[in-house]
Amino acid sequence: MEVSRVDAAAYEAGSLLMLVSPSLFGESKLIEVEGLESMNEAFLADALAYLGHLEPDAVLVLRHGGGARGKKLLDAIKKGGWPVVDCQPLKKDADKMAFVSAEFKAAGRRIEQDAVLALVNAVGANLSELAAACSQLISDAGTTVTSELVDRYYGGRIEATAFKVADAAMAGNGPLALSTLRHALATGADPVPLVAALAAKLRTVARVAGASGSAAQIAAELGMQPWLVEQAQRDVRRWTPEGLVRSIQATAEADAQVKGLSRDPVFAVENAVRIIAMSVQGR
Repeated sequence: MEVSRVDAAAYEAGSLLMLVSPSLFGESKLIEVEGLESMNEAFLADALAYLGHLEPDAVLVLRHGGGARGKKLLDAIKKGGWPVVDCQPLKKDADKMAFVSAEFKAAGRRIEQDAVLALVNAVGANLSELAAACSQLISDAGTTVTSELVDRYYGGRIEATAFKVADAAMAGNGPLALSTLRHALATGADPVPLVAALAAKLRTVARVAGASGSAAQIAAELGMQPWLVEQAQRDVRRWTPEGLVRSIQATAEADAQVKGLSRDPVFAVENAVRIIAMSVQGR
């Protein structure tokens, strides 16, 4: 199959007709058009004209990022009965985790819940990378995918390292948290996502600590996965209200410092990690 990619904003008149025209070798054609929300008038005119004279061996995939621009073309596509898929962005971790679980279920493979979270933490910032990681693990893993396997494949990613630091600090293991943090910083990690991981963990614990009801009820109320609520409920037992407040304040200060208020962002994040680890009950 011959694949072509087009930017609708930089489109040149007549290009679509050339791309969909039958090839000398009779190959099928796939034309992917990005940025319909920014399309120029030339693309709009050619695309509307093409809808009336489709080539049987060409597949045209159009991506629209939202907005009013191109509504005339979108309406014509819907009216013509061609398939339209509404792809909402996955912004919440819960949505990304549901996506991972669905990918493995569709492939008939098993993945542990901890592994789902580890994978989202490692590569969830980019949906394409997350989908590729799912495909890689589905292809390579002989049995159930575990968090250990995910760590073996993607544990070196900065995002994954950030949550390792946060997990150790939240467990009260200061030495492990600091050594993991220093290794991450020594290998080029930015302090900003490291602090963001600390904040995310603390925010989850704080939200669950302030809720009442069963894990399922709290999950529905907060828009979280039930098992993640159960994990946070176990974490809550390690904390006093004073320790949690102190840790949240330290992390907020570190966030401001690593974003420009301090000349030493490394000290800022290290200090937050120390305070969090020391605030855990029994430490």
